[in-house]
Amino acid sequence: QVQLMESGGGSVQAGGSLRLSCTAFGLPSNRYYIGWFRQAPRKEREYVAALSLAGGIHYNGALKDRVSISRDSAENTVNLQINNLKPEDSAIYYCAAGIAHLVVASAEDTYKHWGQGTQVTVSS
Repeated sequence: QVQLMESGGGSVQAGGSLRLSCTAFGLPSNRYYIGWFRQAPRKEREYVAALSLAGGIHYNGALKDRVSISRDSAENTVNLQINNLKPEDSAIYYCAAGIAHLVVASAEDTYKHWGQGTQVTVSS
């Protein structure tokens, strides 16, 4: 059974940085994409970045200057580094997993498994 667990959220002042982690349990192969999405109150869920466990990275163009996605194979995690945080980055951040050939990186409905989310709050 696939399970995803996010960690690393918290409260930070504007201009600061956070590293979020998504630990994946039970993925049967490397043919998966891990994506990060976020949802602020009263807003649609927004795509942030995605990484293929077999290689390949994709970013939301509006965020790519401030975010970086990477994989720690030893820890079975996919990390999302967010720099120069702004109050508008405040949201619940979710990671999701989907079978690679079925995933469109930015399309949330192509991901099959979701974590519970981690809250990021940025104060001005």
